[in-house]
Amino acid sequence: MDDLVTTEWLARNLGQPDLAIVDSSAFLPTDGRDPGAEFLEAHIPGARFLDIAKVSNRDHPAPHMLPSAADFGRAMGELGVGRDDRIVVYDNSPLRTAARGWFMFRHFGAERVAILDGGFQKWRKEGRPVESGEASARPARFDAREASGEVVDKAAMLAGTGYPIVDARGAGRFEGSDPDPRPNVATGHIPGSRNVPLGSLYRDDGTFKSDAELRAAFEAAGVDPEAPFVATCGSGVTANSLIFASRRLGGRGHKLYDGSWSEWGADPATPKAKGKA
Repeated sequence: MDDLVTTEWLARNLGQPDLAIVDSSAFLPTDGRDPGAEFLEAHIPGARFLDIAKVSNRDHPAPHMLPSAADFGRAMGELGVGRDDRIVVYDNSPLRTAARGWFMFRHFGAERVAILDGGFQKWRKEGRPVESGEASARPARFDAREASGEVVDKAAMLAGTGYPIVDARGAGRFEGSDPDPRPNVATGHIPGSRNVPLGSLYRDDGTFKSDAELRAAFEAAGVDPEAPFVATCGSGVTANSLIFASRRLGGRGHKLYDGSWSEWGADPATPKAKGKA
């Protein structure tokens, strides 16, 4: 299974016993949308809902921080997703949050994980089947083991990782001209960061752009997508699209600053920059 699958592929494979379909939709606080309620209203048949806000380290003040391996494994067992399953993650969000689900599953040991290209929007536009209500019971075991070196924290960022920093937020938030959607979070970006906005990676229909277009988006910001970098964004979610896109281009060894700007911008002591990179 490729790490990017089409709606046609998924339609052909619906119902396969080793296939776990996961909706990892999430939205900004200002969007006024409830991903869990939307899942109950309609989802791909057999799918289950990964709430990335709840399956997180909720003791940390920043949102969406990765949980412990034990907590993730327990949550996936309850959800009905096994570590050895073929896992296809999708979303119904303009933030393309399937990439966050993809990263989480891989980070905790799953090896066969893909993103549904175009997500639920494309699936529905094509008139494919949907169902509503709670996910059906499915026995599963997820023996989670956390990959080392993939995630960096604020202390490491302050000390300097030695890698370029690439920010997936839109230009307005990166440059500091737009307010942050979260209260008490400053505007701007981590000094020295480069900006590759999330929107530069996707077509209007939510599918990933061609490899040539993805490479051009990175290179326009002065970033080599095949060389390791630290990905960041607003809350550690859209940054995962940068990691996924660079992987499509042959890149390996990229890291995620999980706290991202919601942690960095909330700390008055961290250095901040405004304007273009």
